[in-house]
Amino acid sequence: MSDKVMVKVEHVSMKFNLSSEKFDSFKEYVIKSLKNQVSFEEFWALRDVSFEVMQGDALGLIGLNGSGKSTMLKTIAGVLKPTEGSVHVNGSVAPLIELGAGFDMDLTARENVFLNGALLGHSRREMEAFYDDIVSFSELENFMNVPVKNFSSGMVSRLAFSIATIGVPDILIVDEVLSVGDFRFQEKCERRIQAMADQGTTILFVSHSIAQVKKICDKIAWLESGQLKRFGAASDICKEYEQS
Repeated sequence: MSDKVMVKVEHVSMKFNLSSEKFDSFKEYVIKSLKNQVSFEEFWALRDVSFEVMQGDALGLIGLNGSGKSTMLKTIAGVLKPTEGSVHVNGSVAPLIELGAGFDMDLTARENVFLNGALLGHSRREMEAFYDDIVSFSELENFMNVPVKNFSSGMVSRLAFSIATIGVPDILIVDEVLSVGDFRFQEKCERRIQAMADQGTTILFVSHSIAQVKKICDKIAWLESGQLKRFGAASDICKEYEQS
């Protein structure tokens, strides 16, 4: 295993201000905000989390709903800026965090391949070179000229995953997207993730399926109520998590 640090999370905390009251309209919210009549409750999604991910690691983030897994991934991907602490990322990141994020639902699947590729930092020439592989892997050959708004969530998942995993990114972030679609395609995605890991890609993976986590990941970050409860070998921590 490489000794190159790909992701360094240092004392990261993330605070959200949640409104403690309901509003009948956005207009009412704006008016009360201007009058300083809106009260908020602090919610800390992450509290003083620190860990390092080395090159070639496949790190699984586990924990109950609301434990901070997705917030942590979004912080690493640069979608969110931590309230406290810092995140250092070394290399290119292919984030697969929300299904269809970056897609224009009125455009066709083909058009979205080039749009999403551009958002991920790829040139049109690169996307043209990868296009046939994207179509083949997604198994959407007969639907590439169909607007994405007519796709099922499973079809959107296939297209998004196929685009995000072109080439060999330094870091691949996968958040719950393998839970959508049929079992056969999930296994196909798992094999591609494993192949990328074998080529040196660092994997950050969130799934509610511990079986899936054990199959893909060699390290685990166990989050509980926004805090890092355990960090270490997947085999040991997964066993403890299943028994908790």
